[in-house]
Amino acid sequence: MLDKILLIEDDEKLTQLLSLYLSRNGFEVAFGHRGDEAIALLEQVQPDLLILDLMLPGMDGLSVCREVRGIFNGKILILTASDDDMDQVAALEMGADDFVCKPLQPRVLLARIRMLLRRQPGTINNPAVPPSRQATPLITAEHQLHLGQLSLNQLTQRCYLVGEFVNLTPGEFDLLWLLASHADETLSRDTLVKSTRGIDYDGVDRTIDNKIAILRKKLNDDSTLPSRIITVRGKGYMLVSDQWS
Repeated sequence: MLDKILLIEDDEKLTQLLSLYLSRNGFEVAFGHRGDEAIALLEQVQPDLLILDLMLPGMDGLSVCREVRGIFNGKILILTASDDDMDQVAALEMGADDFVCKPLQPRVLLARIRMLLRRQPGTINNPAVPPSRQATPLITAEHQLHLGQLSLNQLTQRCYLVGEFVNLTPGEFDLLWLLASHADETLSRDTLVKSTRGIDYDGVDRTIDNKIAILRKKLNDDSTLPSRIITVRGKGYMLVSDQWS
C-alpha cells in the first residue's frame, strides 16, 4: 500500500509539480490550496504525512498545524520561504516534525519525507558514535528510560517529568530519547541530524537547534543558562544525567 501524502499549497503550479514528482516516487498524493480546507481534507484523505505551506489563504500553516495536531497522529512537514529562526521554532512548537525551506530542492524534500515516514514510534537510528565512546543507557526496563524524575517510554513515545505528562512531537521525543540514552556524552549536530533525520548535517540547518530550544522550554530548563540539556561549544549538545532530580 502506498503512503498517502496530503499537500496544502496555494501555488497551483508548484502543487502540480510536487504532486507529479511525489507520485512518480511511489506516493499517493492529494492536495488542496487553502488552509481552511485542510481539516476537511485531512479527515477525507487520512494521510500518513501532511505537508503545509506556511503562508496559506484562509488559515496560515502554523494555525492549521496547531488545529490538526490534536486529531492527527501522522507526520507534519512545513514548507516555508522564510529563513527566520522564529518561524521555524514556531512551526516546531505547533507540532510540526520538520520543515523545508523554499525554493524547494525536490531530492531534499523527498529525502525528508522518506525519513519522516520511515521513523515509526519506538524506533530510532543508532548515532554515529563509536561504541567505545557511548555512555551506558540508563534503561531500567525494555524501551523505558529513567533519569531522576524524567521518564521516557520509547514504544508509546510518552515523556513524564516529576510525574507530569510532557507533550512532545515525535521528532522532539526522538531527539530527547537519543540524548537521554547517551547522557553525559556530547553528541555532535552531525550525529543528531543523521540519527533523527537520516541526512548529513549541512552546517547551516537549524532544525536540531530549534528542537533543543523547544525541549528546554517544555522540560523547564533555563533557556538563558541551561543545565539539563547543555550546549558544548564547538561540539554539540549533552543531556546532563544529574539534573533531573
